[in-house]
Amino acid sequence: MFQSTTTHSLIQQNSAQGFSVAPMLDWTDRHCRAFHRKLTKHAWLYSEMVTTGAIIYGNNLPRFLGHEQDQPVVLQLGGSDPLELAHCAKLGEGWGYDEINLNVGCPSDRVQNNMIGACLMDHPKLVAEGVDAMKQKISIPVTVKSRIGLDDNEDFGKLVDFVGGIIDAGGDGVILHARNAWLQGLSPKENRDVPPLKYDWVRQIKQTFPTFSIAVNGGIATPEAGQDFLTTEQSLPAVDGVMLGRAIYENPYLLTSVDPLYYQDNTQVPTRQEVLEALYPYIEKHLANDGKLHQVSRHILGLFHGMPGGRIWRRYLSENAFKPGAGIEVLQTALQKVNDEIYRMEQAS
Repeated sequence: MFQSTTTHSLIQQNSAQGFSVAPMLDWTDRHCRAFHRKLTKHAWLYSEMVTTGAIIYGNNLPRFLGHEQDQPVVLQLGGSDPLELAHCAKLGEGWGYDEINLNVGCPSDRVQNNMIGACLMDHPKLVAEGVDAMKQKISIPVTVKSRIGLDDNEDFGKLVDFVGGIIDAGGDGVILHARNAWLQGLSPKENRDVPPLKYDWVRQIKQTFPTFSIAVNGGIATPEAGQDFLTTEQSLPAVDGVMLGRAIYENPYLLTSVDPLYYQDNTQVPTRQEVLEALYPYIEKHLANDGKLHQVSRHILGLFHGMPGGRIWRRYLSENAFKPGAGIEVLQTALQKVNDEIYRMEQAS
């Protein structure tokens, strides 16, 4: 078992501190992040996982590395070759990312076959070598996002050794999804729900490495619920950061509570309509560059989640944003339908 013999001092803030929105494949693209940034100024936003192969051989860096002034923003890499990771990390730094994160949590068969994702937990030396290689090339933080174990393995000592190797390699933080990843027998979707959550393991890792940045992910429903992890519980220490994923994507307006809760920024919270109107210039620019409305609007379907008119909003955008020539007027009409529904319900009450 790894035993920490040195004190790790934090030099830069990283996404394992405070609040972050999880990287989600096919979801947290640059359009999603541009929208989320209208809801929070301070949360750390993640790219989708981008494989080193896509960056090196895809011949389209703007597609894979482009982003829209959404700092602080993290580039999550999928890969295992230290030299390739270092090369891509250097490119990410050059494209203005504030941190590089290594994916050691994705359980899908496709990434396993390419030695990417959760299967790397069985190769801690390779993970440490990748972290070290990236740290040698860049000046921004390098973090790792992983599960707490694989399949039915219940060996906490193995997790300690894994995190310890990252620390020895110079890593700046770890985000732990508090479930095991099952590489056989469960789909990626089932892997997000079926393996039991073990938040105490995340706190115990913080107890083992008290000066190292540790964030918790998995099963947290709201930013308010995440606050519970920032205090001690049954003699186990608080962690440094909280990461939410699906809950934010399904109900993005939850992000408006992040800045006052996690960053003591009590700037007036924008209304949903103000958030939407603040996004219009970005959408208009996207459309002017031959983009399609649905490429952005699919990320804002949940803006009125749980509100009167929320279903009307979602249905109207789903039916109309894909139409040829669809523009801002589709969003304006959908918003008017929401306001009409709110007025109707107020009159009926």
